[in-house]
Amino acid sequence: MKRATREVEYEQMLLSRHGLLAHRKGRRKDGLLERSAYILLSRIRVQGPMSVGELSEAFDLDVSTLNRQTAAVMRAGFVERIPDPDGGMARKFRITEKGVKTLDAEREGMVTSLQQVMADWPDEDISAFAGYLRRFNTDIEGLAGRPWPRP
Repeated sequence: MKRATREVEYEQMLLSRHGLLAHRKGRRKDGLLERSAYILLSRIRVQGPMSVGELSEAFDLDVSTLNRQTAAVMRAGFVERIPDPDGGMARKFRITEKGVKTLDAEREGMVTSLQQVMADWPDEDISAFAGYLRRFNTDIEGLAGRPWPRP
């Protein structure tokens, strides 16, 4: 078991270095979105408007880090601040139409890259791999106590 776990660690390290998001064929090296913006917009899109405090808790990041990240996506026009729809005091961030379009384009580019990587894989292998990734991620989320909402 130790050997297999070491193999998973090593392969996960290699996966993180590939940067499919940043190295898609025919795209700028930096892609459309920074990795943090991609993840932030994805979370807000799935969960709905969120305050800095909610984002800080969801990502287990300092509020100052989230302030920098949300300021960057606001400057880019990907999110806007709105009053809390539930009547709370904190203002919340909501994804804009521009943010949705940019996130969709980024996601489609990622899917295209993954399709190129797995072009020779049988559908059953792709489904099994997706299931293992989901299980891996949900187990991490369970240990951390921070479940990620899925569409």
